[in-house]
Amino acid sequence: MDYKGLRKKYPKFVYQNYSWRVGKEGLGISFDFRTEPDICFRSNLLIEGVKNWQTKRVGKRVLDNLIFHLGMIEGINYWKATCSPTIEIRTGYLNYQQRRWWKKLILKGMGQYFYENKINFLEGNFLKINCLSRQGKRTGCLFSSRLKPRFLVAMGGGKDSVITLELLKELKRDLRCFSLNPVKPARRIIASSGCKKPIFVKREIDPLLLKLNQKGFLNGHTPFSAFLAFLGVLLGVLFDYKFVVFSNERSAEEGNLIYLGKAINHQWSKTLEFEECFRKYSKRYLAKSAEYFSILRPLYEIQIGKMFSCYPKYFPLFLSCNVAFQTDSGRKKAVGRWCGNCPKCLFVFAILYPFLERRELIKIFGEDLFKKKKLLPLMKKLVGKKEPKPFECVGTKKEALVAFYLACKKSKKKLPSLLRCFKKSILPQYSDLEKLSKKIMSSWSNQNNLPKCLEKAVKSATKKLLRTNQ
Repeated sequence: MDYKGLRKKYPKFVYQNYSWRVGKEGLGISFDFRTEPDICFRSNLLIEGVKNWQTKRVGKRVLDNLIFHLGMIEGINYWKATCSPTIEIRTGYLNYQQRRWWKKLILKGMGQYFYENKINFLEGNFLKINCLSRQGKRTGCLFSSRLKPRFLVAMGGGKDSVITLELLKELKRDLRCFSLNPVKPARRIIASSGCKKPIFVKREIDPLLLKLNQKGFLNGHTPFSAFLAFLGVLLGVLFDYKFVVFSNERSAEEGNLIYLGKAINHQWSKTLEFEECFRKYSKRYLAKSAEYFSILRPLYEIQIGKMFSCYPKYFPLFLSCNVAFQTDSGRKKAVGRWCGNCPKCLFVFAILYPFLERRELIKIFGEDLFKKKKLLPLMKKLVGKKEPKPFECVGTKKEALVAFYLACKKSKKKLPSLLRCFKKSILPQYSDLEKLSKKIMSSWSNQNNLPKCLEKAVKSATKKLLRTNQ
């Protein structure tokens, strides 16, 4: 459907209400949204294991504020169906500065969605955020008590969160994992890591949204990591954890393309810009003592790949392919395995290739992706020889160049198709890849928010892993 027609037909998206209660299974949360004039959505979450005493310790007004904010970020999933020009808040309260912050999050975090739906998000009065309710305007909603200096780790099913877990274990930190709708790889990694009492959160998208997607309403990428950030702070307050730890790396800083003169970045909610914006917002409006940060921020993806090669017990457990979990808006079942055809599969294969034996890679992926000629266009996109950079959580173009260079350097036998093409047509264009590879593999960015109690130890442990020869 044409986005202009949808905006005219559905002029207002309303955050109607939120509610919560503690039951036998934990804390149940519901959010009600309405796209005027006639579309209603309800989104449900269950935070397992929450007890009444925990909500009482936090206090109703603080918990209301945290849950209200979680509903704000959740609402973007439903707003995107019509791209309504007005978002109206009828529950909770946001002041002028907060509304500006949320508008920035939507305009930057939804860049890929705007590009893929050919939406002009720069036109005048593109988005207004109105707040009708004065509920919550009184002071006191901020959680201002101290939190225990423990670490709550966001856990997916990929290699990055494995490294975060192992670093914190190596440093003997008091930690716990949380996972949203945990897939099998995440559950297996948590179990194998020895992390006790993980916090699982179940999230149910309203089936109506999937039906609208199938009918042709707008769809697209949303800033999922931003949702996890709000969820992480809520969990940190509920379970008394000061440090909310993510595994976002510096590679996320590189965007995909320029659209309407603006940089579009699939990974914007994983960037340092978002991290710092969220930290300030959280300390002012959510929880003063909570520390949201990424422990892998100083590192590139390829460095993390080498570090991951030091933990063979996770090789058969992790799964970073997003296609593995896609359902095409409910039209198909998720396959739950490496697809071997997407940019993420090829990139992960490439950054592991220099540091693992080929037979180990074949066990992980089921095949040698460098032998697949049909992946040549993807390789060219990853190294920047074809536009745009894939809309996936992949590393920078320079990292991809280094990965393929190191793979060629490692291979002693006949090169597979992709490496043969790289060596023949791309490698001759670069005379400094050896120097670049050493620079990237030894890099450490001081632009990070690692707590002072952690930074030196993490840097030391990281250097030790990167010196390990495989």
